[in-house]
Amino acid sequence: MTASRFTRALRAALLATTASVSGCAVGPDFLRPKSPTPAAYTETAISTLPAAGGEAQQRLAVGQDVAPEWWKQFRSPELDQVMSLAIAGSPTLEAARATLAAARQQVTVAAGAFFPAVDLAADASRSRSGGSRSGSSSATTSGSSISNSFSVGPFVTYSPDLFGRTRRSVEQASALAEFQRYQLAAAYLTLTGNAITQAFNIASVRAQIAVVNELIALDRRNLELTRASFEGGRSARTDVLSAESQLTADLTQLPPLNQQLAIARHALSVLVGRPPAEWVPPDFDLDRLEVPEELPVTVPSDLVRQRPDILAAEETLHASSAAIGVATANLYPSLDLSASWSRAASIPSALFDPASTIWSIAAGLAQPLFRGGELVAARRAAVEQFQADLATYRDTVLQSFGQVADVLRALEHDAQLLDAQKTAMDTAQASLNLTQESYRVGQASLLQVLDAQRLFFQARLGFVRGKAQRYQDTAQLYAAMGGAWTSYDPAGPEEPRLIRFMP
Repeated sequence: MTASRFTRALRAALLATTASVSGCAVGPDFLRPKSPTPAAYTETAISTLPAAGGEAQQRLAVGQDVAPEWWKQFRSPELDQVMSLAIAGSPTLEAARATLAAARQQVTVAAGAFFPAVDLAADASRSRSGGSRSGSSSATTSGSSISNSFSVGPFVTYSPDLFGRTRRSVEQASALAEFQRYQLAAAYLTLTGNAITQAFNIASVRAQIAVVNELIALDRRNLELTRASFEGGRSARTDVLSAESQLTADLTQLPPLNQQLAIARHALSVLVGRPPAEWVPPDFDLDRLEVPEELPVTVPSDLVRQRPDILAAEETLHASSAAIGVATANLYPSLDLSASWSRAASIPSALFDPASTIWSIAAGLAQPLFRGGELVAARRAAVEQFQADLATYRDTVLQSFGQVADVLRALEHDAQLLDAQKTAMDTAQASLNLTQESYRVGQASLLQVLDAQRLFFQARLGFVRGKAQRYQDTAQLYAAMGGAWTSYDPAGPEEPRLIRFMP
């Protein structure tokens, strides 16, 4: 067989490749599952949130998309800087990007089965036999012969995709790659949500520490006044003990708050990819943050196309559907084709002699007959796995709707709580002022003053915590809506080069 004849045979194999990929593909074609699309997230629709104790009132913008870099709605340059550092330096995102890149390479690996495999083989051997061989280059010693053999040439192997096993394998690998893409999006969403949570924790704890420090300073002043009054004979010893007890009790509030602040700072350092000893977060100030007045709320029917956890669950289901096709194709016959063309000779110089040409073409067909139930069980397992992943998908959708409903109710309750805390703080302030005035004219005891102070500062702490919780829940709503992850998506959807040859 000459080189031109072998080329024609190879071209025929390539044509067989094109013909084979147009054959039938067994197994189910994936259909996107139907998702529940309720008219609203909660049993009673929420359009406007209540007034929040003198703070900005929030409105729900139904159908509005989440803005890219949504954290900029809080109007904090320090927060913007930290979020940029977290996105750029997070090892979690780096790992997710590498995992996605590996998954996409696996798609190319799977798609390689669409084409014939062409390899070049070269062989050299030296053997000894019992007798001499006429016409060969050999050395004879004591009735035995030593001969040499050399060969070189290409060979081609190919398995036509008769029943779509390769197509379903590529489909499965593509779905898994898309799953990793949405996992990257979920990692981005988790990172940004956690980073802003820790930033708000820092702001909240710092505000609480400031209130407690004011309370402690007031306690120290009261103790000094009480001691002076006792030494002057105007107060009893019990008043001094009460003032000392109040100071000691309020001092115990600082260590837990300082620990919370340290934990939040360390956590934020880790989120930006830096050791706590090398990078310290900014001192976020709760009073310098602005709560967004208009909150985007995606309609339920669009939420399933925005949240990366739902999209990842869908791609898992898609991969399971393709796995059924792979398992089904394994039940059908498989065809293997091979061809080789080589030059073989006993000395290297003879490899260029046309008479040394050796060629072969072969085909093999195999039909599974008995595998001890292995192939049938494998297909049943794939079907059951599909059902499990379908249930997981439905659960993911329901959990997402539940999370949005929780956050919407939380924002409503945050506004109510903040309004109540503001009223309590104003009332406690008025009561403290009146009690202090009564104490100065001798109509109230020190114990009454201390009680009024404690109520006032407890109300202030409650207001600070309520304000911080409102910021936290506002950020949670942005995350629950999908966090505009498509504006990040550095990898983007990608179709590997070989996939364009698929039918």
